[in-house]
Amino acid sequence: MRKLVILLSLLFTPSVVLSQIKDSIFNPSKFQSFTNLNGEIYTYKKPRFFEMITNIPKNVYGTVNDFGYKVNLIALGGATVMTVAIIPEDQHLLDQSRIIGEKLGLEEVARYNNFGPLNNIPPNMTSAIYLIGNGTTPILLSMGFATFGLIHNDYRSLNTATGLVESVLVCGVFSQTIKRITGRQSPGPAIRDGNPGGDWNAFPSFSAYGKNTPNYDAMPSGHMMTATAALNVILENYPDKKWIKPIGYSLIGLLGFEMVQANVHWYSDYPIAMVMGYIIGKNIAKSKITKTNSKLETTKKYTFNVNASRRYGYNFIGANITF
Repeated sequence: MRKLVILLSLLFTPSVVLSQIKDSIFNPSKFQSFTNLNGEIYTYKKPRFFEMITNIPKNVYGTVNDFGYKVNLIALGGATVMTVAIIPEDQHLLDQSRIIGEKLGLEEVARYNNFGPLNNIPPNMTSAIYLIGNGTTPILLSMGFATFGLIHNDYRSLNTATGLVESVLVCGVFSQTIKRITGRQSPGPAIRDGNPGGDWNAFPSFSAYGKNTPNYDAMPSGHMMTATAALNVILENYPDKKWIKPIGYSLIGLLGFEMVQANVHWYSDYPIAMVMGYIIGKNIAKSKITKTNSKLETTKKYTFNVNASRRYGYNFIGANITF
């Protein structure tokens, strides 16, 4: 009876495996990587201080380009339809919000006190809520992220800091452009002049806009756009922090109510502003992040094949492992 010979041949061949970014690929002083809970790896380049200014043209172009994505076109279309539907009810909704605001003890006008070089210290709850959408809030948050990033040499925190400043500036570009096109009257002067829902004066002259800004700058809400953009910059950089989204959007909802009850905005000023803020924030954040999926690392570490053959009167069984 012939012997059965088992031959195991191990053939080692080089293979390229995707893995978390190594120092051998990137200079560790210029790049850092963070792995999120879902296995996705975020890689950041060390930001330069002045890029928050120099990136503005790129961010504006990137935002306009992102408007063309199907999901964003649908969102903008839905926001436009919602705006048109709300406009006829704006005055009624404002009146009802003011009644609720009075019951809650909110003042009709947001006022601020001075403290040294600062001139926007809120003396009451009304002013504090209104400050959420002011550019000062993202700037203060940016300072916080920058401080943490510098102390801990954390590139994600530093990029979040620069992204927040960029979001304020880019929102200013878009909101001011659209305001000067729509020329919608804010509630305060509209109520004073007896114009329910506010008057519309498209394309007001630069001099008219500058001399009497509240008569032309309601649509869209720059505060709402800025707050939404800043929130989405943070959300995109810290997707694992699940508490940020509900708290952030709750504060934005509170801001929206406060600005209406204080005769600063109409509710129809918000839908387009929020969608645009969302697109601006996501565009700025994604421009700073290189994303890879760590799950690809272990997709296929090796192959294992079994084969049989007959030579010189013997049966051979072989195992082939390739790395």
